[in-house]
Amino acid sequence: MAGKLSRLKPNASSSVHLFVAASLWTVVGIVLMSRGVSWLSTIDKLWIIIPAFLTGTLKSLYMLDKSAKKSINRIVATRDGRCIGGVYSVKTWLLVLVMMTAGYLMRHSSLPKEFLGLFYVSIGWGLLFSSRNAWLAWKNNI
Repeated sequence: MAGKLSRLKPNASSSVHLFVAASLWTVVGIVLMSRGVSWLSTIDKLWIIIPAFLTGTLKSLYMLDKSAKKSINRIVATRDGRCIGGVYSVKTWLLVLVMMTAGYLMRHSSLPKEFLGLFYVSIGWGLLFSSRNAWLAWKNNI
């Protein structure tokens, strides 16, 4: 039975894992930034984008780049043919679930749109900016 199930597993090469990792960071970054900019534009506070970009850049350079490089090294060090869901470790997927839950709770709270916009744009920009690490690794791996 295990042999039959393993044939259904969506296997992928390291190159595909790098592409998926880069794409996820890019898409999530763009979606978060879009939401944040949308909130800020509805309250005529687009100037908040400037500190959000500065904060996101710092977060990218000092925190997210380390995480991205750790994931890239893990992907490159493992063999081809792993499940596509293995693009990230279980610990990372759990962190993603925690962050999604936190985002949901923040969106449905009474927090001011200025704060939500600042937070979403800075996190989104940080992810988008740090995705350059995975894109570069993917480019060098293909």
